[in-house]
Amino acid sequence: MKSIFNKNYSLFIVLILLGISNASTYVVTKNYDKSTNAKANRLNLAQIQSNGCSYKVRRLGGLHYIKPLLFVDNLCQGNKLMPLKSSLNILFDNFKKSGVLNSASFYMKDYSNNDWMAINEDQKYSPGSLLKVPQLITFLKMNEENPGLLNKKIPYVNSMITDKKPIYTSKSIKPGQSYTIRELLVYMIQYSDNNATMLLNGIIDVKMFKKVFTDLGLSEPDWYAKSYPISASEYSVFLRALFNGGYLNIKDSEFAVELLTQSDFKNGIVNGLPSNVQLAHKFGESGDANEKQLHESAIIYLNNNPILITIMTKGKDMKKLPQVIKEASNLVYNQMQILQTASK
Repeated sequence: MKSIFNKNYSLFIVLILLGISNASTYVVTKNYDKSTNAKANRLNLAQIQSNGCSYKVRRLGGLHYIKPLLFVDNLCQGNKLMPLKSSLNILFDNFKKSGVLNSASFYMKDYSNNDWMAINEDQKYSPGSLLKVPQLITFLKMNEENPGLLNKKIPYVNSMITDKKPIYTSKSIKPGQSYTIRELLVYMIQYSDNNATMLLNGIIDVKMFKKVFTDLGLSEPDWYAKSYPISASEYSVFLRALFNGGYLNIKDSEFAVELLTQSDFKNGIVNGLPSNVQLAHKFGESGDANEKQLHESAIIYLNNNPILITIMTKGKDMKKLPQVIKEASNLVYNQMQILQTASK
């Protein structure tokens, strides 16, 4: 492809804040008041102390009278997740010894208690089609400013030429037909269709696309670059923003996550979970002749206790990398089932 590509507060965010002590909440407010002169369009950060560990509160800047809440993060990794972290490290080490993996990174957010855990969190990867999620968010933002935009029809005249040769392909739009932007978004997310994505590239608001990144605390992407190096924890902010419902409006957040539940990629996380477990997810592949990359990020709905995981991998054989993601997601599922049972 040529490029890399009136908020409603979510109930979930409110519940998180209720879980923080009154004293901590007071400190957040005081720290936030001191940061009101921060530059527009930058996140306002506040740190508080709770049980000996700092919290970080991220708010959206650039507005006159309000600072919408985006994320509340404990800066310490969750102690209860350390056995899972150890198991995942062993899994990744075994795949490295077998020659399947060059490297792997992992990020997890447990929404039942706001705990999180990461492995190799500073390692950067080329996200590939994972960037279709911020592109989806961009079009929903554009639609908020121009209601009805998603119903606009775009003609697909000729097949597009791209240097991308994805391994995992599905349905694609057909030349000679016209599609609404909403339909193109479905093809882009549900089938990871590069033709639909390239057609959308021609009409996207590039300035808005870049702003999505900076609004969420990431560096501004170069629209014409071949890639955007990103870590598993950094990428996770896109799905976190959708799940929290604090960046897009509630209706658009729900639409985006519902669309992600329809992704037809079954080789990774889906393959490691029981068939009755629902998830919203997106995969991405990239790399060259020397090294392949396969990644997947998902919100997994476990017994009404959602978790978010992002797994990023590098190896020599693209067809072997899904097994890493499958086994990692299976470990997560089994360990979280144990933790959830023990907490009842």
